[in-house]
Parts: sequence; C-alpha cells; structure tokens
Amino acid sequence: QVQLVESGGGLVQAGESLRLSCVDSGRTYGHLSMAWFRQAPGKEREFVAHINPSGDRTAYADSVKDRFTISRGNTKNTAYLQMNSLKPEDTAVYSCAVRFGQPSMDAHDFRIWGQGTQVSVSS
Repeated sequence: QVQLVESGGGLVQAGESLRLSCVDSGRTYGHLSMAWFRQAPGKEREFVAHINPSGDRTAYADSVKDRFTISRGNTKNTAYLQMNSLKPEDTAVYSCAVRFGQPSMDAHDFRIWGQGTQVSVSS
C-alpha cells in the first residue's frame, strides 16, 4: 500500500522560499507518477506540477512556472517541490498524489493522496 506524507509547509513572507517533501511511507512501487496540487480557502483544487516515473519530464501550472521546481529523490519514492519567490496567492494546502503510469494534470486521475501541508505567505 502506498502511503504519502507531506512536510515542509509553514508561514513565510512574500519573496521567501520553502521546499515541500512528499514521502511514500508504505510499500514502494515502480512506474509511479507524482504530482502536487493545492487548494486555497473557498477555491477548487488546483494543479501545481507533476513529474513522470523516471523523473526527467515535468510540467507546471502557468501560475508557478519559473518559480517552482518539482523533482524526485534518487530512490524515486519521494517528490519535492522547491518554491521560490512565494506570493500571497500561493497560500493554500498543498497535497501530493501518485498514480501508476503517466502523469496527469487532472486531480480525478489520482486515487492516492497525502493529507496536505499548509503554506501561508504574508505580504
């Protein structure tokens, strides 16, 4: 069973950085795509970034491109989200998700989720 745990959230000022981690604490499977989504208060869940099983192909939402970087650990059972130049509009609960095979920007394509970590950015 895949179990995901996010960490690294916190309260920062605009312009600062955070790095989120998503760790598979259960059984590790190969060929898993990983993704980050976020949900701000009163808003729908939003795609942030995803990465393929090999870790060599990524995609980003326009709102975070050139500021955020998704990557995988060497063991491929972790995913990181480096967030630079944070803005107040980045404030949200960030969740990681995994699926077998190719990645997706659609949250409905993912069946396994972590509990999320809060990111708050003040101006």
